[in-house]
Amino acid sequence: MLVTLFRFLSIFPLSVLHFAGSSLGWMVYLLSASYRRRMQENMARAGVSGHLHAAVREAGKNILELPFIWCARPERVLRTASVENWALVQAALDAKKGVIFLTPHLGCFEIVAQFIATRTKLTVLYRPPRKDALKPLIEGARARDNLLLAAANLSGVRMMAKALKKGEPIGLLPDQVPQEGEGVWADFFGKQAYTMTLSAKLHSMTGAPIILTYAERLPLGRGYVVRFVPFEEELGSDATQQATAINRAMEKLIAQTPAQYFWSYNRYKKPDGVDGPESSNNGNNSNNGNNSDDGNNTASTQEQA
Repeated sequence: MLVTLFRFLSIFPLSVLHFAGSSLGWMVYLLSASYRRRMQENMARAGVSGHLHAAVREAGKNILELPFIWCARPERVLRTASVENWALVQAALDAKKGVIFLTPHLGCFEIVAQFIATRTKLTVLYRPPRKDALKPLIEGARARDNLLLAAANLSGVRMMAKALKKGEPIGLLPDQVPQEGEGVWADFFGKQAYTMTLSAKLHSMTGAPIILTYAERLPLGRGYVVRFVPFEEELGSDATQQATAINRAMEKLIAQTPAQYFWSYNRYKKPDGVDGPESSNNGNNSNNGNNSDDGNNTASTQEQA
């Protein structure tokens, strides 16, 4: 049923879907107190509350553009995307050490992998959906020519390490909350967030350069600009320093277009089995978020990693 609905919606022009998405964004914001509260709190913490109204609209566009991105013909989707700074990527590819693309929940992050896969083979880490009914939609839509999916488990990690060793690029969502044992607590907009360590580990193992990327959503449904940005932070020597450096890079990237970050995502939740940040930071940070995903079911259908 959901696949049929998405295929039907994919027929409409992107401008129509974005217009309807703006209304959907306001509807969800006004009807869900938990969604509204999380968005307001996260934006206030980052100091970007002035972008709240735009962020509400952009969040709705994020949802209704998915049928187009996932189910429309690939050539139709890619006609909506232009690129900035591909020379940075090409230079890294030519070095044949692999590339680690880090794509936060910013703009239309789903189109980034599709765009890269038109120019080079790409393996992306994703978390399989919990509901079986979503698998045909999410996995079928994401698997395209030259685009391989690696499940977020040991087998998937080995698949990504193998790709890097062959000089091929991989992609991850660095602001995706990892599972127990897969992350550390690190500062993100002034609050401790459980942050994945995988990207830094893969960088250390292979020497593959890190490149930041996101697709800025243009107004009036005019498409997207896929941007590539060099990673310029010092990673440091331990996992916490590395996670903090990556979070800092994400903060700078988000500042480029703050209204298009997915502020309703429960970035500060504490995964099951993970001690709170107060345990790992000697009691310096007692506010560690909660373990609920209420008001964020939609976001879980979009996660790559």
